[in-house]
Amino acid sequence: MTTHHNDPLAELSAAGVSIWLDDLSRELLESGDLAALIADKHVVGITTNPTIFASALAHGDRYEPQLRKLAEAGSSVEDIVFALTTDDVRAACQVLRPVYDRTDGVDGRVSLEVDPGLAHDASATVDRARELWAAVAEPNLLIKIPATAEGLAAITAVIGDGISVNVTLVFSLDRYREVLDAYLTGLEKADLEGRDLTAIHSVASFFVSRVDTRVDALLDTIGTARAQAVKGKAALANARLANRIHEEVSASARWDRLSGTGAWLQRPLWASTGVKNPDYPDTVYVSELVIPGTVNTMPGSTLAAFADHGAVPATRVQDTYAAATDVFDELARLGIDYHDVVATLEREGVRKFTDSWDELGKTVGDQLNQVAAGC
Repeated sequence: MTTHHNDPLAELSAAGVSIWLDDLSRELLESGDLAALIADKHVVGITTNPTIFASALAHGDRYEPQLRKLAEAGSSVEDIVFALTTDDVRAACQVLRPVYDRTDGVDGRVSLEVDPGLAHDASATVDRARELWAAVAEPNLLIKIPATAEGLAAITAVIGDGISVNVTLVFSLDRYREVLDAYLTGLEKADLEGRDLTAIHSVASFFVSRVDTRVDALLDTIGTARAQAVKGKAALANARLANRIHEEVSASARWDRLSGTGAWLQRPLWASTGVKNPDYPDTVYVSELVIPGTVNTMPGSTLAAFADHGAVPATRVQDTYAAATDVFDELARLGIDYHDVVATLEREGVRKFTDSWDELGKTVGDQLNQVAAGC
């Protein structure tokens, strides 16, 4: 068996985890850094979100020529945001196309999010997803749709259209079951309409670190030694139990029927894997979720940390399910309401991305004003 003692990312990839980068900017594309990450760091996919684009626009000057051209053409702020983001994602899709071809479409994927302000409007989400899919026009695109209650219907409709989807902002085990159901229902719809199911792919972005941030704060409020003993355990327990749900669905008769048509099972994607508590190991949400057939999307700092000192444990995830269940039993005994935690995280997640989207529009507006002042 091949060993990768000096290359933790190679070891992670060999263990069956697809390594995606949670970052994108024109600087990353035009400098060749993205191509280098693919060649040297085993990166096989990209995720983006409104926060990432807001940061890229605010801190990069490579957008100025296109901004100036669009401003001179009289484009609105909304149209400019659409053009800048779809252009970056299209370029990233093209860079990752060889990975897409090599992996039969499993990896080599780039995600682009629907305006998060539409998270509670299924019809508008579907319309925007179709617009983004048509604008990027690359087969390795994934359209990101938030896993709100309204988003579930949009996921089914978009998958039914033959559009590949990254379901984002998944925090709850119950909601994850609903996401899987929405995906399978979409595949069944696409099959009835005669679509090629082999061309439809999906991942479900199950958020990790934010669960610990929320639960740990509640445990600190309780303040007892018993409460402190559970800190840092909720996020991993949640993700591991989500994987158990994925295994149950993959073993179902319903999936067996779809699999026979050539459909691809939606993969779990571990998102929010950057560590927010400095007391925790900086690679914990990667090393403790080494599960074959899953994706881990990492910010650049986490990717670099794992490349430097990450480790792949020998523990099988199936051996962690009982302990994960115990964690939630203990949290309930301590008075922490799981359903309130995940509902709060979903609301906060949508609000954070909506705020970032607004910030992105403001940044573009400010830069348009600068262009106008310089004319």
